[in-house]
Amino acid sequence: MARGNLRIFLGAAPGAGKTFALLEEGRRLAGEGFDVVVGAVAAKGRADNEEMLEGLELCPKPATEGLEGGLDVQAVKDRAPDIVLVDDYAAASGGVHRWEQVDALLDAGINVISTLDIRNLESLSDAVREVTGEQESLTVPDTVVRGAGQIELVDASPELLRQRLADGKIYGTREEADAALAGVFRIGTLAALRELALLWLAERVDADLSDYKELKRVRESWPAREKIAVGVGGKSRDQVLVRRAARMLAAATGGELHVIHVRTGTEGPGEAGKDLEMLRRLTAEFGGVFHAIGGRDVGQALVDFARSINATQIMVGAPSRRSAFRGRSGVAAGVLRDAGAMDVHLINHLPGPSGGQRRTPPRLGRRREIPAFALAVGLPPALQFILDLLPHNQLSTDMLVHLTGIVGVALLGGLWPAVAAAVLAGLIVNYFSVRPVGSLSVLDPENVLALLIFVLVAVAVSLVVDRSAKLSKEAHIAGAEAAVLGELSRRAVAEGNSIPAFLDQVREHFQVKGAGLWARRGTGRSAVWELQKFSGEPRPAEVSEADTVEQLDGDRMLTLTGRELSQDERRLLAAFGAHLLAMVQREELSASQRENLRLAEGNTMRTSILRAVSHDLRTPLAGIKLASSSLRDKSITFGPEEQEELLATIEYGADRLDRLVSNLLDMSRITADSVAPLIRPVYWVDVVGEALRGTDSERLRVLLPDNMPPVDADPGMLERVIANLVENALKYAPDSDVVIAGAVGGAGSARIGDVPASELTVVDHGSGIPADEVLAMFRPFQRADDTTPGTGIGLGLAVAKGFTEAMGGVLLAEPTPGGGLTMVVRLPLSTGAAPEPGIRGHHGNSPDC
Repeated sequence: MARGNLRIFLGAAPGAGKTFALLEEGRRLAGEGFDVVVGAVAAKGRADNEEMLEGLELCPKPATEGLEGGLDVQAVKDRAPDIVLVDDYAAASGGVHRWEQVDALLDAGINVISTLDIRNLESLSDAVREVTGEQESLTVPDTVVRGAGQIELVDASPELLRQRLADGKIYGTREEADAALAGVFRIGTLAALRELALLWLAERVDADLSDYKELKRVRESWPAREKIAVGVGGKSRDQVLVRRAARMLAAATGGELHVIHVRTGTEGPGEAGKDLEMLRRLTAEFGGVFHAIGGRDVGQALVDFARSINATQIMVGAPSRRSAFRGRSGVAAGVLRDAGAMDVHLINHLPGPSGGQRRTPPRLGRRREIPAFALAVGLPPALQFILDLLPHNQLSTDMLVHLTGIVGVALLGGLWPAVAAAVLAGLIVNYFSVRPVGSLSVLDPENVLALLIFVLVAVAVSLVVDRSAKLSKEAHIAGAEAAVLGELSRRAVAEGNSIPAFLDQVREHFQVKGAGLWARRGTGRSAVWELQKFSGEPRPAEVSEADTVEQLDGDRMLTLTGRELSQDERRLLAAFGAHLLAMVQREELSASQRENLRLAEGNTMRTSILRAVSHDLRTPLAGIKLASSSLRDKSITFGPEEQEELLATIEYGADRLDRLVSNLLDMSRITADSVAPLIRPVYWVDVVGEALRGTDSERLRVLLPDNMPPVDADPGMLERVIANLVENALKYAPDSDVVIAGAVGGAGSARIGDVPASELTVVDHGSGIPADEVLAMFRPFQRADDTTPGTGIGLGLAVAKGFTEAMGGVLLAEPTPGGGLTMVVRLPLSTGAAPEPGIRGHHGNSPDC
């Protein structure tokens, strides 16, 4: 019996319509004459699903009308339909997984159509938990899902899903919908789940395409999407190729970057190691993949690998004129010859790592050259003396012994001492070993040739040994410098080192007693150098006391005390100085920006306060004045109700003045950075209860989960934040309910930096605000309608945002599906640490206008 075929509708997000698509396909197939039954379905009370279910046979038939039971495998086998519809492939009942039941039906030769949510894929469980903040308990192995004959994606945009949720097409009750808005149905969460589904399905399509090409033995690349294969030889200048390819892919949606290095086995043990690592990191920064493969023919190996990944373009460096002259242009020529339908890009003018200037190889140093010259003079006579003591009559023996001595001189002092030793050794061999002995004349022409070859071989060996020694020293110096500068950059980025800490690093690296940063004060002859920062002891009084001075710019210098640096160390010190200058300039720029921002906010605050006093403060004062003067007028007699109304006017005006003044003071403290919250673990439910005390509104509903963990916050400040948000929602959504909901996780963004967070949402279904006015809404003295009297001076949201940020949280505004505004308060989850002593920022709980 042939095995049945499995077809899966993969839902990109909850509510995308996979069950509707399943039933719709079942009805279509039944209309074409296929025997279709429904093995298991979860209509979930949705009218459209119930409508699509009508007319389809249920197997087994429910005992009561409309009952939705589980999957009965034996009943379906006995019925033996052509196709069975099985909803929710990841479900489980009684310890039996539904995908295992489906596998049994497939073995029985029955075709199955099922549904699966992207959240239930086993390989994506960790990613889904990061996105939604919830761990899925039921998952399906990817190998099982990939075995399906057909997988179709059921997708919908986040905006459409939220609109369907608001219209009641996903959840039956308003409470469920409002809770979902604070959780999985956040725009960011839905977008992240959608991306996971698309990426997973794209990987499967790629795998299917590769399998098909392998089965059909297709060698050419098919341009399904742009893939650029970049061939690199392991040099730092190849970074230009990677950057050029990344720019080309920037305009191609879904393009892939593959950087390929072909190892031929002819490289040295440490050749190009650092440059290759830099290329790996650069590739990762651009989101590409670095491949290191083996092969004898670089061009052929590059083309073969590009075909294996279905690349559409190949990029290699064009050979230089020098390489072409030497016959080394074979890689580019081979790629052009074998690329076939793939586009080939040859990139010219690749700059070298140092701007095209060749670095002079370092000398081995006088400490080695002077002893080497002494050895060059003394070693050949000493070796000849030893040879005279040993009985022998072979000229080759003398030459080999002296050649060994020349190699030793080259190892110690380099080329020129070895050349001197070679010339002297040649003369000594001629005098003592070549007939006639005791004379520099040579009678036998073969001996003349032997002496010339001896000197040439000695010089050649000296050249090789000298170059090897210099390259070894250069590599050691470059490696040390690169390690130091790399560590310097890593610390600067990861730790944000301060200038004193940086000076500590300078002092420790160069092993000096002190390192200081000096700045020029004044101009002309009156200019003096002042020590701004210093590390070590003793502290110098003047620049002249320093042993090494590195000028950073016209007004700053770096000094070291304790010893003078060598030329190589001075070059590294210049790099340290450039980094120090950048740190100084960055600190000055940051300080200037902070000061300018503070001045601008202060000016805006003062101007706004003056404007507010002219109207918003005058109105309640006028009401208080009118009511109090009327009560004091003896010529007018007021009844009890009239007196009560006048007293209520005075009380309302006084309360309004109190709130306005409190908000003005809070805003001034926030602007002056003088808010000092007292952070401790706080439960949302406790703070919400205090914040809503005295707020009597039938339109207010609280939907907080019972298991919400505590957050780190100042209770008093958090009460003010919640009270202001609720008051703002009740005021500007007069015909709507206001829902307070809570959630942990969501959108992969329920985090503050890398810290897990919890969220509280205040949802209304009023008129909302335009998207381009969301940022302006949090500025001081902003109101939804400045022409509406009696709505306050617009400080409520500004104070709420300032207090939230002072507690280390985030306050956001999002549109509510169907209209309205959702305010999101996000605070870090409590770590349980004891509160630090300090001054509590604010402990009032009165709502704000």
